[in-house]
Amino acid sequence: MFKTLIVVDNNEQTLAHSFENVITFNTYLRDYPKLNEPKTRIINLCDSSQYLSKGYYCSLLAEARKHQVLPSVKTINALRSGQALMLNLGQIDGTFYFGNAVNELQSKAAKAVFKQYPAPILFVDHAGLLQQGSLASLNSEQHQEFVAKLNEFTQTQWRISDTQKRHRWDMAILVDHNEKVPPSDKDAIARFIKAAAKHGIHAQALSFEEIDNIVQFDALFIRQTTAIDHPTYRLASKAQSLGLVVIDDADSILRCCNKVYLHDAFNYQKVPSLKTMVVADQTDETITQLEATFTYPLVLKMPEGSFSKGVYKVADQTELKVKLTELFEFSALVLAQEYMYTEYDWRVGVLNGRAIYACRYLMARNHWQIYNHDAKRFFSGGFETLPTFELPKAVLDAALKACKTVGKGLYGVDVKEHQGRAYVLEVNDNPSIDHKVEDAYLGDELYMIIMDEFKQRLEARGRG
Repeated sequence: MFKTLIVVDNNEQTLAHSFENVITFNTYLRDYPKLNEPKTRIINLCDSSQYLSKGYYCSLLAEARKHQVLPSVKTINALRSGQALMLNLGQIDGTFYFGNAVNELQSKAAKAVFKQYPAPILFVDHAGLLQQGSLASLNSEQHQEFVAKLNEFTQTQWRISDTQKRHRWDMAILVDHNEKVPPSDKDAIARFIKAAAKHGIHAQALSFEEIDNIVQFDALFIRQTTAIDHPTYRLASKAQSLGLVVIDDADSILRCCNKVYLHDAFNYQKVPSLKTMVVADQTDETITQLEATFTYPLVLKMPEGSFSKGVYKVADQTELKVKLTELFEFSALVLAQEYMYTEYDWRVGVLNGRAIYACRYLMARNHWQIYNHDAKRFFSGGFETLPTFELPKAVLDAALKACKTVGKGLYGVDVKEHQGRAYVLEVNDNPSIDHKVEDAYLGDELYMIIMDEFKQRLEARGRG
């Protein structure tokens, strides 16, 4: 059985007459936790509209003391931020007490609001904006209604904190259930979820449609192929603005998804890379300059693309002109790059400036890239996963230097090695991590490393 304590800012006479377990915040601060106390749950009725108020600290201390508390700190922050919008509930407004509406017609909506933002008193305006109410804001009639609902609620079992009892944080792992070549397969996602739980994080694999409100979460892990003019980028930006820990962050998506940015950054930071030229037109002068700079075959790249999409090899001037005409219909700029064939490309996984895995990706059968999107059978080549300490020093150094131009997220750096020299092709945000491929050497430890980074960032956010 749980012992229930009702915590208020000051002595609340009406509540004290109705309930024996009403205490002030100062009493809770001073006298708890007690030796050999039973399992305790806290109904926090202190005003929490201000950051670092008594109401904020009441819930914070309750969570630290392993007391179940309503509302949680996460709920307080969401309601205080002004971002708590109730969606798809129709036109509702009014005051709800513990998920109950005075107007029975709004009962279903009230329960949905409470499930999403469990708090004792909630105000909903005509625009659907939520605010947490306080005792002081209630008139005499509302106060009586609240006392009645509080009495009912103290007699019930709480079913609002099942995950909070076991986990400190909530994470959304963004996936596209219908994506043909996702960054992580289902087995890898399952291992991410398991590793997250071991770090106190309750993780769920959710699509855009399944994420009702990103503010409910503490962290966002994007495992759907990203692009700039795309919902993945917009969601990452929104999550960051709300204070979530996001991997990969919007800046990383912006920088990695555009090869023009990477080429310019590589030149400025002297990252070893293949000879590259940015092309803005296909005039005779430009064609002449390209042929003076490169030998055939040469490679043309769209500024945005992933998994080798938007990358083409041209063998002569005719193919060059045809392909440029085609690409300029979609982009104002195209990259031309020297062609260098190797039997494999290195992929170095880097997290916050540290190499965590290394793979050799072999070229697809009868193809010059590791992926052959036109093939029906042999879509990709083989692979070999190695410990990072077996990476050639030139490859490791080049990969880490390249990541410094982007940020401190989770990246996959593609590197060619030729005659002892390394050439960075690109830095990918949201890199492939599939079960029995990238994790072939480290196994479950790879997932633990990534989730440990989330944990450290979440803890650092809490100290900030």
